[in-house]
Amino acid sequence: MLRAKRITPVRRATHDPSMTNPLHALKESFVQWSVAVGLSPHTAAIRRAALDRFIRWCHERGIDAPRGIRHDVLEGHQLHLAECRKANGEPLQLSTRATRLNPIKAFCKWLVRRKLLEVDPSLELVLPRLPRRLPRRVPSMAEMRAILAGARGDTPPRIRDRAIMEALYSTGLRRSELIRLRISDVSFEDSTVLVRSGKGGRDRVVPLGGAARAWIERYLRAVRPGLRSGLDRGELFLTDYGEPFHRNRLGDTIHRYVARAGLSGACHIFRHACATHMLENGADIRFIQAMLGHSDLSTTQIYTHVSIAKLREIHAATHPGAWGGDDQRRAFAKYAFAPDERIAGRCV
Repeated sequence: MLRAKRITPVRRATHDPSMTNPLHALKESFVQWSVAVGLSPHTAAIRRAALDRFIRWCHERGIDAPRGIRHDVLEGHQLHLAECRKANGEPLQLSTRATRLNPIKAFCKWLVRRKLLEVDPSLELVLPRLPRRLPRRVPSMAEMRAILAGARGDTPPRIRDRAIMEALYSTGLRRSELIRLRISDVSFEDSTVLVRSGKGGRDRVVPLGGAARAWIERYLRAVRPGLRSGLDRGELFLTDYGEPFHRNRLGDTIHRYVARAGLSGACHIFRHACATHMLENGADIRFIQAMLGHSDLSTTQIYTHVSIAKLREIHAATHPGAWGGDDQRRAFAKYAFAPDERIAGRCV
């Protein structure tokens, strides 16, 4: 007897009462204007999502017009974000709160420009101060070789993945920049890569190392022709189905090789490794700034704190307590504590 097939009921989206709020129409005009003045679709999507949350919060408090967006309202929303908790009970990170507040500040400025507000209520809003955080773990050169060696073999996926990782390590490109890279952006004659519309909408030209160039050439010659499909628009790297990579798919692919080498992370650790290893080998910090596409040198200077190898060498060669040899042991003896003065902490 055939068993009746169980039909899973379709979950319908919960109606959002705030969708009738007139502020949503202004939000859409603002998002369209953002794209028109040159912001990326990704940034526009972030603005839309942040403003959707803000308008929903405003609607619950009876605010449905620009004049209702006052400074105290913005501070109330900022306090609301500080009190929000994620599903695991943890508070929102400062970076998340800033990401949700910055679009609101831009929206208020736009409302003033459109003469829908007389004064910008966000002018004196103090945004969270984001600390400069060091990367948790930057792979050493030996560890990078181990990660790259994980894609050994002559199968098309391994050749493509090795070409991707070599390109990431050689150029320091962001994941989104590598995904958008087209065949025409790679110049084998000059050994360079043209990064179009990087962060901030800026273009830049980045050197392409010999190893990365060789693997990309091999991929283009032996692998990519077999991956082409109707979805091919000229992107350099394609999935097994002939599609351009999406952010998560590329991240998952690279994460497997990193995990296989006993490390954690994905695409971005190649960027960290590229900058740190070049700095350790004598590259000027301003060259690295131009290569990574940082508008502010202070963003690049974080790698001077990460680059510990050279500092360790200098420490071992010069510090009396480094125990690097007999000469250093004798030098250290000048600073040794006398047995009866250790408690007092005096040096002889």
